[in-house]
Amino acid sequence: MRTRFYRRAASILLATALALSCSSSFAYAYSAPNESDLDNHQTYRNHDGETVHSPAHSRSGEVPDGATAQCRDGTWSFSRHRSGTCSRHGGVAAWR
Repeated sequence: MRTRFYRRAASILLATALALSCSSSFAYAYSAPNESDLDNHQTYRNHDGETVHSPAHSRSGEVPDGATAQCRDGTWSFSRHRSGTCSRHGGVAAWR
């Protein structure tokens, strides 16, 4: 009887940990990109009301500071949340 209780408690804790790790409230820490390495300097407001750099190509060919994903069109995204990232750039090719 006691073993069943511990297994059930372990299952609940595992499910809770997975739910918290997959939470949509996760946000990447923002690091401002080096503007001189980017081909555009536009920004947008995300759903939190924060100003974020728009996806851009890197002039050096290196991953820009603060990039969180590479879009399928080759631009780098600086999105703070996964939802909507690269939505106008063919979707996400790879997360960082």
